[in-house]
Amino acid sequence: MKLIVGLRNPERRFEGTRHNVGAEVVEAVAKRHGRSFRRGPRRVAMSVAHAIVDDVDVVLALPKVSMNVSGPPVAAALRYYRVDAADLLVIHDDIDLPFGRLRLHTGRGTGGHNGVRSIVEQIGRRDFTRLKVGVGRPPGQMDPAAFVLQRFDTDERPEIERLVEDAAAVVDRYVTDPERAIQMAGERRPDR
Repeated sequence: MKLIVGLRNPERRFEGTRHNVGAEVVEAVAKRHGRSFRRGPRRVAMSVAHAIVDDVDVVLALPKVSMNVSGPPVAAALRYYRVDAADLLVIHDDIDLPFGRLRLHTGRGTGGHNGVRSIVEQIGRRDFTRLKVGVGRPPGQMDPAAFVLQRFDTDERPEIERLVEDAAAVVDRYVTDPERAIQMAGERRPDR
């Protein structure tokens, strides 16, 4: 079984923001497989959808807590579903990755991402896989925390929709062929 988590801030006012792009990817994966999200188990503060991807059981999950405290529900989901951290994929925004790019890798540092930091602190391991979605750097002297809470500009939105679909394809491939998924992520180039 694989646990695939899209990091987000769950409040409606954060929908469509740069910080929630990881959740958009997981929602796109669920849509590809005709699945919808429902409330997770009582001990797991997540919305979940179950899918079969190339004969592999997959739990798609969206935390119901703020981004910076994603660790406790991820740790609870790993325990509840009896999934090893090596079978965890976390999808999140990355301001250090150019806009429209993807990067898939396993076992690195947190890169300053508070949601990822919370997960590492809670599970005590770094050897899980992350799909980073490039949302670009803040302009000028803008605070990065304020930047990621902004919605994508109107001219960025079409590219983000393509990016989300490409990322969903990478997730599907990751389930059975992680090496090819890494290549697919690296090959992704923005249209703009």
